[in-house]
Amino acid sequence: MNPKKTGTLRTLITQLKSKTIQLKGTNKKLLELSFSGGNITSDGGVLLLQQADKRLQLTKAISNILPDPRNQSLITHSWLSMIQQRIFAIALGYEDLNDHEYLRKDPAIQSAVDREDELASTSTLCRLEQTASKESMIKFHEILFDIFIKSFKEAPEEIILDFDATDSIIHGTQEGRAFNGYYDNYCFLPLYVYCGHHLLAAYLRQSNKDGARHAWAILSLLIKAIRKVWPNTRIMFRGDSGFCRHKMFSWCERHNIYYIVGLAKNSRLLPLAEPYMSKAEEYYDHTQEKQCLFSEVRYAAGSWDKERRIIIKSEYNDKGENTRFVVTNCSIEAEQLYKEIYCARGDMENRIKEQQLGLFADRTSCHAWWPNQLRLLFSGMAYILISYIRSYALQGTVLAKAQVDTIRLRLFKIGAAIICNTRRIRFLLSSGFVNQNIFIFAMSRLSTV
Repeated sequence: MNPKKTGTLRTLITQLKSKTIQLKGTNKKLLELSFSGGNITSDGGVLLLQQADKRLQLTKAISNILPDPRNQSLITHSWLSMIQQRIFAIALGYEDLNDHEYLRKDPAIQSAVDREDELASTSTLCRLEQTASKESMIKFHEILFDIFIKSFKEAPEEIILDFDATDSIIHGTQEGRAFNGYYDNYCFLPLYVYCGHHLLAAYLRQSNKDGARHAWAILSLLIKAIRKVWPNTRIMFRGDSGFCRHKMFSWCERHNIYYIVGLAKNSRLLPLAEPYMSKAEEYYDHTQEKQCLFSEVRYAAGSWDKERRIIIKSEYNDKGENTRFVVTNCSIEAEQLYKEIYCARGDMENRIKEQQLGLFADRTSCHAWWPNQLRLLFSGMAYILISYIRSYALQGTVLAKAQVDTIRLRLFKIGAAIICNTRRIRFLLSSGFVNQNIFIFAMSRLSTV
């Protein structure tokens, strides 16, 4: 780099920090620029996350289960403040540990974690992640389950447990690194379990194993835990064809669990659907409008112990035929079962997208396995806080069904001047903030005990 240019740049930076810079403006007025505004943040809405966390006691529960090997008389940052710092930052849109080199000085995040000095550094937070273990991750999932149960005032008549997997691309030599042919990349294959908008499991797995690996064990654990609390609640297991395993069906049948699971096309199923597809094509040729017929057959794959009910969707449109199969032990009418129950699993896919894209669950870049599992769950905890704000504090507003990144943009990213003295901390939020009414409504609900 040219030394003269470097010197000029440094001079400009010094001038900008030390005095007002005047720029040409409009209407014959000068524009003045200076770094003299005081403590200002772009994340004034972090207090919504703080209040949601206080109601759920989420980060407090987490801090109690992670082992802390440090000498408690010498520490500066408690586990609780560090966990809050990490999870709040993810919810605010800061995906990497490196972001905390400047976030630790943000007065809004400091206030949200009840601190008035610099927060934990990147390296300190990294050491926190390295304490993750199999035992602590099991306890993390117990917290997820406890929050789920407490969200109901009384036992529901029926719940549906949605299982699905997704890829988390990796770019290094992390433990458990493997190539997945379906995704055509090196990745992890985390398994997610939801019940409605409630996250019940975020389980990191290797990608070179069966896509349904450990799903049966997780289903069994969840069923047993649910029935201890709600013995009379009907339970349904729902998943795509990746979870079509006859042993899971047999287990569900023995334990009085309903299931509806996608079934991949094969050379035996397609002939069974042919009469219905021919009829759909005939109707399409006559009307030139998409046709969708539903039917059912009894079918058993070679490895199955018995025949089961198969729902067939025979669709024909301008792109040709589209046949789909699901296997179920429900007695509901075929069309209603497919349209209203099976297709509704698409909402879970939106929840996974929120985790992966909006809350950075794919940032599994630690070398060791269990810290990456912890990162997956940190993303899940950020989701729980925002989901609680959405389902509890935003009901009746235009953001009641908004995605997490929309809620972040509309409610968390607020410019605010922060004034601190010995008696109080004042957040002076932007007067021009367009969602003031929604923010006030949400804050009033969250702050009311």
